[in-house]
Amino acid sequence: MAHKPSKPSSQSEDKTRYSEEELKEFQQLITKKLDKAKEEYKILKETLNRNNDEGTDATSGGNTKVLEDGAETAEKENLSQLAARQQKYITNLENALIRIKNGTYGICSVTGKLISKERLIAVPHTTQSIEAKLMQQD
Repeated sequence: MAHKPSKPSSQSEDKTRYSEEELKEFQQLITKKLDKAKEEYKILKETLNRNNDEGTDATSGGNTKVLEDGAETAEKENLSQLAARQQKYITNLENALIRIKNGTYGICSVTGKLISKERLIAVPHTTQSIEAKLMQQD
């Protein structure tokens, strides 16, 4: 599928919504990211469940067992944090798909202006333009 040259920036800045064709492109991008994120989340959950089921395989006692238990606990905490972060990312992507359906996708929740296409490609679940995001940091 050939891409059309982008419009000059003065025209795109006046635009208040993305076209149906552009929204379909964003939807495809988000769906691919969502499928990948769900697969990674599934792997994280399976790894966590496997670690919880097996416990430690250490048969030697003493300090070695204590060190292994500590490392295992730290690994479980890291995996739990990764899984929680991945779940939040999945939710954000699903919410972006909802915004595409209800016609609010790509519109900044702070300024009401159109979020740049470049930003949406980089962070497809964002609800804020770069300007709005930078205003929050001040």
